[in-house]
Amino acid sequence: MYAEDWFFQKEALIVSRHRSLMSEQLKHEIAKELGVYSTVEAEGWGAVSSRDCGNIVKKAIEMAERSLETK
Repeated sequence: MYAEDWFFQKEALIVSRHRSLMSEQLKHEIAKELGVYSTVEAEGWGAVSSRDCGNIVKKAIEMAERSLETK
């Protein structure tokens, strides 16, 4: 791997860590709907199971698709 390739991969990783596709408000709203908000509140997002995180993403995609259908 060339040094410049490593640099661009690292830069892309840094950008992806700081740019969220879902707002915190939306994530919290969906977590409340799915009953995992108490975990988020008490222990943070790191304590939410992979399955629950997947369900949050799935719900956000469904909401986005419905939003596009109504336009």
